[in-house]
Amino acid sequence: MKPLPLAIALMGPTAAGKTDLAIALHEQLGADIISVDSALIYRGMDIGTAKPSLAELARAPHRLIDIRDPAESYSAAEFALDARAAMAEITSAGRIPLLVGGTMLYFKALLEGLSPMPPSDPQVRTALENTARLHGWPALHEELAQVDPITAERLHPNHSQRISRALEVYRISGIPMSQWQQKKGDGLLGQYRWVQIAVAPQDRTLLHQRIAERFDKMLELGFIEEVKRLYHRGDLHEDMPSIRAVGYRQVWQYLGGKCDYADMREQGIAATRQLAKRQLTWLKGWHDLRWVNTQDSRGESLEFREIFGKILNILE
Repeated sequence: MKPLPLAIALMGPTAAGKTDLAIALHEQLGADIISVDSALIYRGMDIGTAKPSLAELARAPHRLIDIRDPAESYSAAEFALDARAAMAEITSAGRIPLLVGGTMLYFKALLEGLSPMPPSDPQVRTALENTARLHGWPALHEELAQVDPITAERLHPNHSQRISRALEVYRISGIPMSQWQQKKGDGLLGQYRWVQIAVAPQDRTLLHQRIAERFDKMLELGFIEEVKRLYHRGDLHEDMPSIRAVGYRQVWQYLGGKCDYADMREQGIAATRQLAKRQLTWLKGWHDLRWVNTQDSRGESLEFREIFGKILNILE
């Protein structure tokens, strides 16, 4: 029998250093990079998403970056279709698909498949957003707990996007999302030889330090000006998936006078930490995952070459 093609999944929390490792793997192995990041899809959102620079993209092109305007939506199901097509194209060219990112729902949709839930309904979504503006997302979380306690238990009361989708599914179909999720679609787990690697420091304190340093660097590079351009477009608002991205919401609120600079910075760093926590929670329950600790025995960050060497040893 013909062996299955190889595919590499490089996962990890935000600020773990995945981009540099992906570029090195591209150059070392001839692997083609597919971005697995729900924020990198948006054009004009570069600084706050830590999007690879133009120089980095010239060295190592990334697929599924800059494919949507911030006013447009993009679902996990759409990602799975796009990534599946990209992987087929890469393997047919005799190269290795390298999927890199931290949007774990996207990875899950691609590898395991998604249940055949009803598509989004703009009218239902708008009604939910209007209710949220009046009463807040915790009130909608309470509503979700009445109709789908299993899903509600997994979600934070302010996790607007997921609460909205869960209630939307229930209002459209009358069936809780937790029941829909028991019906799996077709994933790619059995169609490739997957090597799944997670990179992260063992000590969360070091990750928190890196997150704070990176957020400050974004501010130095002009993050506020980047959000200001989006703010003044006139067709975007705070409840859109693009503007709900970590960091962007906090700067958006700062521009709207809802908080001062110090609060914006503190809230942006805190939100990024929460994102990293959610990503690590996903990863701890992930099947067939090889962990790469990016710290040494003293708790300091390992040199890049040592981390990269660990990954190459796994791939060998």
